[in-house]
Amino acid sequence: MVTATAYLYPWDVVGDPAAAERIAALGVDAVALAAAYHSVRAATPFHPAHRVVEAHHAALYLPVRGEAWAGSRLTPGTPPWMPTPDSFREARDALRAVGLPVHAWTVLTHNTRLGRAHPDLAVRNAFGDPYPYALCPSSAEVRAYCTTLVREVLTLGEPDGLVLEACGPLGLGHGGHHEKTEGADWGEAGDRLLSWCFCGSCLTRYEAAGLDPRHLRHQVADALDGSTPLSPTLMSTLREIRTTLTADLRREVLAAASGPLPLTLHASADPWATGPFATIADAPAPPVTTLVASAWTSADQGAANLTALRPLAAPDTRLAAYVPALPPRPADPSALAAEWTTCLAAGADELHLYHAGLASPARLTAIRTALHTVLGTAPGTALGPVRTGPEV
Repeated sequence: MVTATAYLYPWDVVGDPAAAERIAALGVDAVALAAAYHSVRAATPFHPAHRVVEAHHAALYLPVRGEAWAGSRLTPGTPPWMPTPDSFREARDALRAVGLPVHAWTVLTHNTRLGRAHPDLAVRNAFGDPYPYALCPSSAEVRAYCTTLVREVLTLGEPDGLVLEACGPLGLGHGGHHEKTEGADWGEAGDRLLSWCFCGSCLTRYEAAGLDPRHLRHQVADALDGSTPLSPTLMSTLREIRTTLTADLRREVLAAASGPLPLTLHASADPWATGPFATIADAPAPPVTTLVASAWTSADQGAANLTALRPLAAPDTRLAAYVPALPPRPADPSALAAEWTTCLAAGADELHLYHAGLASPARLTAIRTALHTVLGTAPGTALGPVRTGPEV
């Protein structure tokens, strides 16, 4: 059976008594609700009290218990922009009250607050440039932070499932505020070269593989300027290092999450993948319920990513397409339905809709109509009017 999951932030629900019914009216089967998330400035088109939320650093939307993080340099931030440190559970309860299961959407290595505070644990490219938004999972400290985060989300949040994003390293392409790196036109190969990490933990891995990190830096620089490409043998060694460090994190995190709950992993078949969709190449099929493939760029990209993931998945693992319904997609239910149908034809068992909280009234209506078309279900009740809140 094909299912649909809507992604939401806690502030989409907390303080808006109409939110849960509005999301249920879309006809989705579950909600992926952010429990631990990176910094963001988010629109809230329906909320009665605000139109923009500035989450200025990564935060855990559950209480941060000192005893759980004792002895760790890496401790999640709390969200002062929320009225309570327990907003995940408040939103969870409201959504459950209208019959929606709530899966805890948990972002692992994307954390600028911690990367700035502990630059030795952040990704650093061959030129020494730090990527403070990217904690490097090569480090045992970072992996311990991620596993503790997952345990706390499951223990305190008591969700109906877990959704893991950024379960691996981030690279050049998932950047900072007012991004200005695209104009350099490095292309896919350059992005890959500038995403290889040279933090202390990665240097140790290079040395253990028989590589000289100083020489490797020069090789990357030469390859970036096009003078000397990297040899196939070196590429094979680097590929194994990169996929192994991601597999190390995934193994430890999934061990921390073991149990009866559905586990969903944002994943990629690309061995060089960095960012929200971590590689699962060169490793046994991960023991998860669902693997989510990116369809961010287009339905054709989603179809290709789904096709590539299937051979890497266990036979009983479901595949999902991560489909944005926001601009530049048109607020046109026919266009959305056509895109989602392409992903379903490529093997998707689930549609993961980004993002029900950010969508305008017209776009939310288009999502509901498109879901009815694609899934063949009865349309939900009316979404209701936009609550404009107090006049200011």
